[in-house]
Amino acid sequence: MASDGGSCALVSPCAFSPKSHQYLALSTQDGRLRLWDTLSNTLYQEYVPSAHLSATCTCLAWGPCRTIKDGPQRKKRKSEVVPHGDQLDLLALGTAAGTVLLYSTVKGQLHSKLDGGHDSKVNCVRWHPENNCLYSCSDDSRIVEWDLQTGKVKCKWKADKCAVSCLCLSPDGKMLLSAGQTIKMWDLETKEVYRRFTGHATAVSTLCFISMRPPTHDMEGLYFLSGAAHDRLLSVWQVRSDGKDKNAVLSFTLTDEPIYVDLAMSQSKDEAVKLAVVCKDGQMHLCEHVLNGHCKKPLSPSCSVQVASPGSIGDGVPRPVPILAAALTMDKQALLLAYGSGLQPVIERTTLNAGETHVCLVRDIQASLTLRTETTFTKVKTPTVKADAKLLVPGLPGHSAPIKSTPVEMKRKPGSDTKEMSIEERLSVIDLSPAEGRKGVHKGGLPLQTDSFAVLLVQGLESSDSNILNKVFQTKKEVLIKKTVARLPIPAVLPLVQELSKRMQGHPYSGVLMVRWLKAVFTFHASYLSTLPSLVSHLGVLYHMIESRVKMFHKLSRLHGKLYLLITQIAATDKSHSVAALDQTAKLVYEEDSSEDEAEGSGDEMLAEEEDSDHWEEEEIKEVTERSKKKEGDGEEHSDEEMNIENKLNGDSDLEPDDESEEE
Repeated sequence: MASDGGSCALVSPCAFSPKSHQYLALSTQDGRLRLWDTLSNTLYQEYVPSAHLSATCTCLAWGPCRTIKDGPQRKKRKSEVVPHGDQLDLLALGTAAGTVLLYSTVKGQLHSKLDGGHDSKVNCVRWHPENNCLYSCSDDSRIVEWDLQTGKVKCKWKADKCAVSCLCLSPDGKMLLSAGQTIKMWDLETKEVYRRFTGHATAVSTLCFISMRPPTHDMEGLYFLSGAAHDRLLSVWQVRSDGKDKNAVLSFTLTDEPIYVDLAMSQSKDEAVKLAVVCKDGQMHLCEHVLNGHCKKPLSPSCSVQVASPGSIGDGVPRPVPILAAALTMDKQALLLAYGSGLQPVIERTTLNAGETHVCLVRDIQASLTLRTETTFTKVKTPTVKADAKLLVPGLPGHSAPIKSTPVEMKRKPGSDTKEMSIEERLSVIDLSPAEGRKGVHKGGLPLQTDSFAVLLVQGLESSDSNILNKVFQTKKEVLIKKTVARLPIPAVLPLVQELSKRMQGHPYSGVLMVRWLKAVFTFHASYLSTLPSLVSHLGVLYHMIESRVKMFHKLSRLHGKLYLLITQIAATDKSHSVAALDQTAKLVYEEDSSEDEAEGSGDEMLAEEEDSDHWEEEEIKEVTERSKKKEGDGEEHSDEEMNIENKLNGDSDLEPDDESEEE
């Protein structure tokens, strides 16, 4: 009998203890580890890590039995002597922060912390069956071998290009299976790949060996199975010496992806292997087959088990109850089931009929959801208080712890009146009117307790006083808001969330203030809110309102961008068309002379122009006569022509001197 140790793909991982299945280890969504006793169906131990909210548990695995040494102890009597032997002790927890925690079930506390091996979330942890070491894989695509004696990394190597989702060790501890993009078989001595297999299209969530036949030197005839996310087939692979083992030899059909597998290994060739597979839809399937090589058609489960509740009194319609884990017991017909809620699972041993292919177990879950713990686990005693009694104690409203007071007999003086005052008479004596001039007096008459915002907030929530709530909610100091929410009692958390949700629907400025309070509430009280069964109904209105506002924000942002673009373009065009005012001041000033000087100057200029125009003809005649004198020696035959030319140039050779003067 062997157990897979739980699936690595579960949001809340769980696993039965090996061999005897005495305990069920279950990790809740807020990082708490709970151990349930399967015999009495009670809570045995609970462990809350220091960083259970930031580093939640992603996977867990039970370690092999080991000898417990707690140091020197007192000498026991013969009746108290327990036979010495190995005891189930350590439980490995992989966290989202990349660390591995070792929890001791015997001591009930943290044994050690393995840190420094991974940089991201741990996906799977597996124990070596013989050596004192542990193997883990992570999203950083690396496999780490831990030395548990020193608590340090013994070996570390890269196993794939992407994240490594699952691990499994062979029964003899010599081979290691890892699943990333493909399934690889590693030789742990050399840390080299021995075989490669095709694998699945999605991330592998389940990986375990299903045969214990003594393998030969080349691992001939060794079988293992694998299951992946969003895959309804459970594939079986065979290791062969010829290397033709890349594809699966057979497969089992399921109703949904497998999340938990427990199996009874085959001891011989003729013995069938028996599987108990829990699917994501809450059903459990029993598969049985003799491993004798390749099988073409997928095999169907031999029996399917489902748990359902009888339903409410009004409708009477049965409702399905999810199965969390299943284990095969020593009796072949008996089965150990854990079903219901992860916070309070119901553990039951049932016997199935071999001839039935589908079994539906009708169980009343509400009747068995009473939290019962062992007397050795908790030592807190709850005092008995009468139902009709109301006790008021000092402190914050909501934190009312019952106090038992011993009655004290008062001695009365002889002759004194033994008649006691009624409650009405006592209240009439008390002066409830506000004192004049007293600070911090509310309009209603009673003084407010202004020493703490937490007290004011609780009083406002209980009395639904809008004045007190407005005074508290109008603060903008982040430190004051965080301290107030941290000191808030647990019963006042849900009314505060409802009040903040109602105020978020008002003015947008009020929503800005309420968001700070909601952020502080979800930071400090997320673990309490996650345990409320009606959380969806309380936060549904808030979620839809925030979602609608976020959708409207994108549209408003686009509109704002378009309007800003138009405004900038209009401003640019107006600036280009606008002409600056002309400067009327002169760049250069020229001062002219007086009018008389101007007239004289102009007269002289006119005279000079007239003289030039009168004498230009005379100068031209002189030039022509000089040229004629030079050419007289050339001959007489040219003299007549020169005279004619001279007369033509003068134009007035026929005129008399008197007429010439007149013309001038």
